[in-house]
Amino acid sequence: MHLQLDRTFGSSSLLLFACFLVISLSYLGFNRKRRGIILLRLQFYKRRTSGANTPPRSIRPEKAFSTQELSYKNVFPPQRRETLGQIGNELLVNLKKPIAGIVALKDVASNTTCVPLETSIWDTNEVICTPTGFSSDEIKALGDFPDYATLSGVSLPAPYPEFDIDKALPRPYRPFRWPYHQTMSLMKMENNWWIELEHEYASKISQRQKLVAEHGKNVLDYLPGSELACKELMEMVLQFLCARYPHYFSLDVLNMTFHNDILRTKADLRSEHPLHVLLNHVPEDFAITLRDPETGHYYFRAGVICSSLGWNVASKIGLRLDEIHQPIPDYKEKMQFSMDRYFARKPTDRPIQRGSWGLEVDTPLYMPPGDPHEIYRDIQDPTITLSRCHLRVDWQTLRRLPLSAGIVFNFKALFTPIEALRDEPRVPLLLLKVLEEGKESLMKYKNSWHVEHVVCPALREWSAEQARNGKIEQGWEVHTLEESPWFEGWKEKWKRQQGF
Repeated sequence: MHLQLDRTFGSSSLLLFACFLVISLSYLGFNRKRRGIILLRLQFYKRRTSGANTPPRSIRPEKAFSTQELSYKNVFPPQRRETLGQIGNELLVNLKKPIAGIVALKDVASNTTCVPLETSIWDTNEVICTPTGFSSDEIKALGDFPDYATLSGVSLPAPYPEFDIDKALPRPYRPFRWPYHQTMSLMKMENNWWIELEHEYASKISQRQKLVAEHGKNVLDYLPGSELACKELMEMVLQFLCARYPHYFSLDVLNMTFHNDILRTKADLRSEHPLHVLLNHVPEDFAITLRDPETGHYYFRAGVICSSLGWNVASKIGLRLDEIHQPIPDYKEKMQFSMDRYFARKPTDRPIQRGSWGLEVDTPLYMPPGDPHEIYRDIQDPTITLSRCHLRVDWQTLRRLPLSAGIVFNFKALFTPIEALRDEPRVPLLLLKVLEEGKESLMKYKNSWHVEHVVCPALREWSAEQARNGKIEQGWEVHTLEESPWFEGWKEKWKRQQGF
């Protein structure tokens, strides 16, 4: 899966994993095969030579070498085992042994009892532990749907009673930055907005179900050893939905059923695989990475990814973090060291979010290599109109699961007509700056060139218009907006569009 760095969107939703944080999912790039004969026949424009002038950030000495040989075998995330004492005394009754001393921290650190990468705790009677310090006995005793808010240190969201699925719009993310260089641009996750639903919920679920039915393991797959993490992720997501949107979702833990009043369906959580439960109820992509105790590095072991551009689950599953992001410009030189270290130490109580973006013709969701829509990315089609050009933002979250210690990268693809940017203060000028002056290697990877002949003239016109009407003060020097990843007045516009 890919973590997007800066949604090198123009390429793909590559970030899908490491998230975000890491780099970005949407970042993945596209296979740009020359289609010489076709282009000549259609007489499409040739790709421009970039006028990039964004200087690369200096590489710190510790990042100037390959990190593939570095071992994180003895590096662990902060332990969460002490939270068991806050869950309830019934846990003590269910355990065969006292909580104290089941697995000593020194044993975890020496990997003598760590869960092997391909081992399920449900299939062994040995007392083994996860990187966050929980033993297999403790996890089994916790049962279904434990108090993940306490275990993780991330509180459940506040109820959103005024939410109306028929009117709901996603928040208008505009994660544009200047100067524009390869960086993760992370921000603390807003607990209320981990999973964000909108008015196309039902159609998005249907679209994703059809993709899995058609493409199978290219879209959804899970490897041995991911059982606990998949179950844990599903339970955390369902708990979130029920807390945030109680008028639409409910759980019957006794009978292990999940009720969805939007789709008017009921899921049997004992018979469906957790990733299929997520597929059928959450229009969001999820990628799970797990720690290999032999090296301490993280590998993509399970996921459902319906929004990838230029790659798919089958091409990334089983790979190590740096292998997943290998196509991303500057990743090895500027990000690999930081990413590996970040994953090794990431705590459960500090989930982060970021945005990655790209420009698209129409609204392609899943575009594997060879997809017919790929032709649009290699040419500047003179027949393309502005109304067909869209901003695609992948809003991404990276968080650690408390029990399995798996790190989950999840994101949603949000499409906005480019024309919607016209009245957003300074946004057209900022985007124009990035498109025209961004670093050549990054812009090539983002692959926005195919629509720039249509989008850039419009952005230039809207920028001049905003200067005339006072939305851009005279002499304003282009830079990342103070409101990033939004823009001045975004909340008023967002509420107005929903009829508030």
